[in-house]
Formats: sequence, structure tokens, C-alpha cells
Amino acid sequence: MEEGFAIWANPSSPHAEGRKAKNALEDARDRVKKSLGWDGEVIFTSGASEAAALAIAHAKVDRRAVSAVEHDAVFLDGEGSFDSVMPVGENGRVSRGEIYEALAVTGTSPNDGRPTTLLCQQHVNSETGACFNVSGMHRVLGNFHGCLMLSDCSQSAGKLELPSTDMAIVSAHKLGGPIGIGALLVRDYALLNPTGGHERGYRRGTENLPGAMGFAAALDAGGWLTTAEQREAFFASLGDARLSFAGQVDYIGAVAHPTISAQALLIKLDAMGIAVSAGSACSSGTLKKSRVLDAFGIDDKTAKRTIRVSIGWNTTQQDLERFSEAWVGLT
Repeated sequence: MEEGFAIWANPSSPHAEGRKAKNALEDARDRVKKSLGWDGEVIFTSGASEAAALAIAHAKVDRRAVSAVEHDAVFLDGEGSFDSVMPVGENGRVSRGEIYEALAVTGTSPNDGRPTTLLCQQHVNSETGACFNVSGMHRVLGNFHGCLMLSDCSQSAGKLELPSTDMAIVSAHKLGGPIGIGALLVRDYALLNPTGGHERGYRRGTENLPGAMGFAAALDAGGWLTTAEQREAFFASLGDARLSFAGQVDYIGAVAHPTISAQALLIKLDAMGIAVSAGSACSSGTLKKSRVLDAFGIDDKTAKRTIRVSIGWNTTQQDLERFSEAWVGLT
């Protein structure tokens, strides 16, 4: 990022300094694509929220469908524009039947070509750690001519292999990069209506070159300070306190205390130097029941005692042991 700050010019400027900035930006773009294994295009944004807004507003479709457990960045960006909301079934699975029903509501039929639909389905849920079979859902969409899949991969990019999808949302700070930079991965620019401006005409505002370079550097560095076995053992040690969902990842969990409210838990754990949350960061400032936990079918009493525990790239085994000790003390 320091190297990026030293390149002061606008990457769209035609002079020598601008060309230098452009070369650095394209190098960062290529590194992001290579690290994520993405063979399509990369549009740098200010983060996941902007990437979601860009995709939802400018995808070349007539209708839009969304799963009920999407992050607020997706769910609220499309508020009023979603024609169908897909419920999640047992243990948080979205069935083939629910996909077909959502597409039927939007008026899409197999291979008829009109109207086309954008189906929004996250890869990993940020509050529960449930992992969805996005690639399988994308295959189902292959039976519907012109339908597109948008997957929020903010919680999986750099940690899991990207699923098969037409567009993906990624965020740098979720994988050790800087805040204020993310990207919309798109299979082909032709899937979007251009807005004019930078990023091949698909985004307004000068590109954040230091952020893009920091994003690429974080992906290049990769790695965890804990192993998959340590992370799995940590959640296993919490027993039934961790709510169970389909295909859970080993770095996010919804954990319910038997008696203490989530808000009280946050205060107690914060006093011990442990940072957790209740719900997503975009909505955890409220005292309302989590919309996501409600959609997953968690009863009100349990939801009020549930916190989100996540393990970052820089979390150590000592951190996990400290949380376990604190949890035992609180229970």
C-alpha cells in the first residue's frame, strides 16, 4: 500500500505518471484474479456493499430473486426490487424446488429466454457459518435461458475455492487486506449495463490504487495462524452451544448461551478483551432479533442468547483457548 500511495496519479490519465498508476492497477487486478482462480473480469469497488449494489442495479435482467438469509448489504441494496425471496429449508439448505418456485414467481420458465432473472445466493452465511451449494444452484440455472447467479463470497473468498457463478462479491478486509476495497467479479462485462466512468466504464470514481495493491498483497500472503484441525476442535469443544447448520465452515459459528442474553455476553466478553458480535456488523447495533436467525428458523428465546463467533486469519490457538476458558466461566 505504501508503494501505491507513492504513485500519485489517476490511473485513467494518459501521461507517464498516469500510465505508471494504470500498470500498477492492472498488475493488482491480475494478481487478484490469479489468487482467487477467477478467469472472468474484476471490477474494483469500495467494498462488498458497493459491489452488491452495482450487480443488483445493473445486471441485464428483468427480475431479481434473493435468499432470505443474505447479508444486509445484498438484501437491503435490492429492497423493493426483489421479485421473490427464497426461504431456507431444514438446517439452512435451499432446495432445487425452492429455486424453481422462486424463478416461477419471477415469471421465468426453462429455456424461454424471457423474462430473465438474477438469483442472489451467498456462499457462506456471515452469522451462522452455513455454506451453500452455490455451484449446484448455478447448474440448476443452466436449465433457464439467460438467468444469472450472483453470489456473495465475502465470507469465503481467500478461504474456500470460489463456487461456479456468473458474478461474485468479494471484500479485502475479510481476508487480511485493507478496509475500503473490494471487487465485483463478473464472468463477462456484457452481463452488466455500464454506468460510465472508470473500471472499463462500470464504476464512477477514481480507483483506489493503494487499496487494490493491498488487496492483492493480502491474497498473495494468504494463510492462517491456526490449522483447520484447531478451528474444528475449538467449535467442537463448545458442544451443543454451537447451532447446527448444513455444511458449516470451520471459522464462523452461531453460539447460544443457555441463560445470558447476547447483548450481555458482548459486554462481558468485551471486558475480557474478546471481540464477538450479535448478528452482522451492519445490523448488530440494533436490539431486534436477527433477521437471518429468524429466516433460519431459530426460535426467539435462543436467538436472543446467540452470538456470532468468528476466527480470523490472525487468530491464534491461544486466542481460541482464552475464549474457551471465558465461555466455561460464563456457563
